Amino acid sequence: MSNPTPKLAWGHVNINVSNLDRSIAFYEKLGFQVLMRGVPYLGLTADGGAAVIPEPSAQALGLPAETSGRACIMQLDEGFPKVDLTEYSDKTQREPATNADLGIVRLCLASRDLREDYTLLRAQGIEFVSPPRPAKDGLADLAVCFDPDGTLIELIQVDLGKWSSLPRDR
Repeated sequence: MSNPTPKLAWGHVNINVSNLDRSIAFYEKLGFQVLMRGVPYLGLTADGGAAVIPEPSAQALGLPAETSGRACIMQLDEGFPKVDLTEYSDKTQREPATNADLGIVRLCLASRDLREDYTLLRAQGIEFVSPPRPAKDGLADLAVCFDPDGTLIELIQVDLGKWSSLPRDR
């Protein structure tokens, strides 16, 4: 008898931010578009003041009752995952995770021309850890930038020709 597995698909990645409007502007520089100026199932909007998340939703997310904030859903294209940006109005913020931490530490976005994208984004004031650097065996070029709150965003340009010769597990 085989072990059944759930039938899941991509939904969204949530990024908590200190200033929703500033973060929307940043992610638009990366090519994201606002899909919805709110997160309907949480009762939050991007416009106007903070709203209280309904208690059942707050409980499901592990948030205290009366948690309030603003939020929006952004997308890079028509597919998934989406990015939910959430600004909590009553939470003490901590530093974002770094590559030395456990858990999700960065969002990775694919680039067709990393050097051009790097130059374009630097000209718009986006801070990077370093210029694009080659990865092991030339399989990709990488550059990592910071969003306004310090969340790491990895930009990668993959050399698919070199990947095609790598062994696969399946």
